[in-house]
Amino acid sequence: MREIQVHLEGPPVVTSVGFAIHGPAGHSDHFRLPDLWQLHLYRYEADLTVGGTPHTIRPGRVSLIPPATPCHYRYRGRSEHLYAHLRLPVSGTPRTVPVMQDAGPELPTLSTLMQQAVTAWPSTPGRAAAEIWTALWRVAHLAPAERGDQDAPHPAVNTAVAHIEARLASPLAVPDIARAAGISHTHLTRVFRAATGSTVVAYIRQRRLARARHLLRESTLSISAIAAQVGIPDLQAFNKACRRDLGASPRVLRATRQAPDQRLP
Repeated sequence: MREIQVHLEGPPVVTSVGFAIHGPAGHSDHFRLPDLWQLHLYRYEADLTVGGTPHTIRPGRVSLIPPATPCHYRYRGRSEHLYAHLRLPVSGTPRTVPVMQDAGPELPTLSTLMQQAVTAWPSTPGRAAAEIWTALWRVAHLAPAERGDQDAPHPAVNTAVAHIEARLASPLAVPDIARAAGISHTHLTRVFRAATGSTVVAYIRQRRLARARHLLRESTLSISAIAAQVGIPDLQAFNKACRRDLGASPRVLRATRQAPDQRLP
């Protein structure tokens, strides 16, 4: 089973949400939920067989499994995931959704929604159901991966990029980015270079300067404010970075906004 039909016209009936830990008590689980759908957001690597079809679990992947479907998990150690068990409407326009897919840039949002559902569940289950419904809509509309693409980047790369993009104004350290992506510093360094051809540090610098160039040309923000927004608040360091990476000082880059034909590439 690689794809399923799901109806999302009405809110789900959520019966349980939580944070599950598997692995320490055994290396496998084999079960099914006769009447309930399963929504899982993973933080580990493992193997999963759903209805006889094998899938690979990686950090940042999300699965949606229909009721009464046999599931066989094979763990590689301590394994943690966010989950929701629920009933979905049986009528309306169906949407085809992969059983397993990468959350990609949606991972931080999905993680927040499910964590908020876990927090709300004991006292306000209606709020938890609303959070899960929102998460389901996002899962159902994730950008599809290219079928058969054996060279698709590790999902942790997408998570790392989303983490970086959301925090360009803040200090960014590779170990912190790796933790957010759910893998080790060394592993992130390897898969990030394989996917982008760049180191994590070089990517951060490139994205900061690209945003700085855009703000210098298209906004009226002060140069000091722009420097702070791209995470280089020291004006001397910002000036040096612009000259090195963009070929001109911030003031010269700003002046080009009045002369589009003379803009730097």
